[in-house]
Amino acid sequence: MAYNEQLSKRIEASLHYFPKDISEAITQKRMFGGIVFLYKGKMAIGVIKQDLMVRVISAKMDETMKKEAVRPMDFTKKPIKEYIYVGAKGIETEEELQFYIELGLEHALTKV
Repeated sequence: MAYNEQLSKRIEASLHYFPKDISEAITQKRMFGGIVFLYKGKMAIGVIKQDLMVRVISAKMDETMKKEAVRPMDFTKKPIKEYIYVGAKGIETEEELQFYIELGLEHALTKV
């Protein structure tokens, strides 16, 4: 199954609002049957099938898991540490999407 290209385009559009030093350091790579966005080579967010995939720092996992349409990333049938999926209902608005993009970038920034 192909990934949600419309969601990918929404992410690309949102990245233009970040400072140039951040937006220019973001690359894309096909992974997990979808597409991921990396900041300086560190995975931040992605689109897997119809879901947004987000890396989240450990300190924010419990709080984030309480949000609507969020579930653990279980790509291997077992939850993967510091990864979540967000379904369509959790990213209906650009503000909601922006929240998760920033969350993923926060994780990537801790890894560079």
